[in-house]
Amino acid sequence: MFGLRSSFCKIIATGPNLLHQQSRNTFILKRKWPPSLHKKGGRPPKLRARHFVYDLVQDTSVTKKPDIKIILNQFVDGVGNEGEVLSLRPTIAYKDFLIPGLAVYASPENLEKYQIDESKPKAVSEFSSPYVQRTMGCLSRLVLQIIMSKTQPWTLEPWHIKVSFRKAGYVVPEHAITMPPITIKGPDLSLQEKEFFVIVKINNKEEVNVRCRIHHWATGLDRLPWVKEHWKKPLEALIPEQAPILQNMPLSE
Repeated sequence: MFGLRSSFCKIIATGPNLLHQQSRNTFILKRKWPPSLHKKGGRPPKLRARHFVYDLVQDTSVTKKPDIKIILNQFVDGVGNEGEVLSLRPTIAYKDFLIPGLAVYASPENLEKYQIDESKPKAVSEFSSPYVQRTMGCLSRLVLQIIMSKTQPWTLEPWHIKVSFRKAGYVVPEHAITMPPITIKGPDLSLQEKEFFVIVKINNKEEVNVRCRIHHWATGLDRLPWVKEHWKKPLEALIPEQAPILQNMPLSE
């Protein structure tokens, strides 16, 4: 049994130019009919055609590669702090951390350089997951536009907020949404130039305030004009008690 390494070029058409990318794969083969042994000092037997027939034992291009360990050499938002050791899939480690220079291999030299002791128990994070900080940052800068009818009566409920989050690209269940302390009913055009916030609980632990604004929707002549980059414009607080918190919340850029 032995291994054969093949090197070839993939040619990818990119308009008028060609991109040549080298690909290396290792195939582990076994002779189907191995040649007979020869006496010490004697001439080896001549190989026949059947001796070049092989069975494929392993193709490394389809074998799952083991995870590799890396050390963060700087703080990465939503991932970890400098000096933390991560075990990741090779493609993710190369593309997102090693190539951009955010991490190095967890080699013995780098473990010594960054003074990493893998035998020490890891400190318990104050967050419920590595991505909570990033999620909270995105939600705190979001201006959630809630589209409500201008002609039909309605009362704002958690499912309205859930649908608005889904339109904005976030999946937020109703049980994670805490509504404002007052009941908001419409249609009421005085709500058009005011804002409030709801509270979203993440992983039943962290809470973040999300800025909300109601836009009355209708068709035809009843349709209100759309304000360009409305999310950059500060508005009056619908609930006076929420005004100080809204003033300290960042606006989308």
